[in-house]
Amino acid sequence: MEMLIWLGAAVTLAGLALLVWCILRVIRARRAGLSDDELRAALQKILPVNTGALFLSVIGLMLVVLGIALS
Repeated sequence: MEMLIWLGAAVTLAGLALLVWCILRVIRARRAGLSDDELRAALQKILPVNTGALFLSVIGLMLVVLGIALS
């Protein structure tokens, strides 16, 4: 079950890395001085990645908890 814990930790870190990437993209879009419509379009492109990153992080944490519970 130790492998499950490490796999969950890796999946969680991948999700967190994607979350940081999303944050940096939003900051870059805000600093670009885009109009409201352009900013909204940029954020709509980032939103699915952000949701997927959150899902990935949750799945990774669930794997860690499952690995600890089964140990």
